[in-house]
Amino acid sequence: MKTFLLVAFSGLLLALAVPAWADQIDGSWCFEDGRHMTIDGPKIRTPGGTRMTGIYDRHAFSYVVPKGEPGAGGTTEMYQVNDEVIRVKPATAASDAALQVWRRCRMQMS
Repeated sequence: MKTFLLVAFSGLLLALAVPAWADQIDGSWCFEDGRHMTIDGPKIRTPGGTRMTGIYDRHAFSYVVPKGEPGAGGTTEMYQVNDEVIRVKPATAASDAALQVWRRCRMQMS
């Protein structure tokens, strides 16, 4: 019986030590330079203000940048790190460029 309890307790501790997955990528995201975008399932409002659809996964998103925005025709890819952070590879970035860190937008109170 003691062995069973020890194994069960060890399993519980191991389960608690595993990092939790972020809830979902949906929401409003802001970059340090003032740009922002909003994801709602497969729908996105891009940093340039275009409303369109992209390729949605619960923890990742990509879209082909529309005409009139930087990187038009290229693909912007992003994945969620945790509930507050996504990493974004803009269509204009070189393949070895550092990913941008975007954070959940905070509600503004006036």
